[in-house]
Amino acid sequence: MTEEENKILLNHFWERVFNQRELDLIDKLFTSDWVYHGAAGQELNGPEELKEFLTVFFNAFPDIHVTVEDMIVEGDKVVTRAVAQGTHKANLMGIAPTEKQINCSVICISRVQDGKITEDWEIIDLFGMLQQLGVIQVF
Repeated sequence: MTEEENKILLNHFWERVFNQRELDLIDKLFTSDWVYHGAAGQELNGPEELKEFLTVFFNAFPDIHVTVEDMIVEGDKVVTRAVAQGTHKANLMGIAPTEKQINCSVICISRVQDGKITEDWEIIDLFGMLQQLGVIQVF
């Protein structure tokens, strides 16, 4: 695939899967052996684990929406810098609903192989999110 096609693929994920909740597209956009490397050593394996993870997140923040700020493509890698905004409406990681808004930065490096996303490395500003939810205090 060309770099432009890789960029289109990632835009489809952010807009259609994440923002429009079209989880059925995950099987078309991701390889069956997809691996996610997240904060604090978190790892997800395969499209089913991604669907489960996103479902939990969407339940906790039903109005969550991502705005892609930048997308940089080089070869088989696509780097996305985005901002997620939403309202905490349900339990997430043992945190009871706060009804508070979050505005959370996300940077994700995705590797594309044969027209599908095969691996992701993502950094989410969890510290900032926990501050905004009132779970931790700033010094």
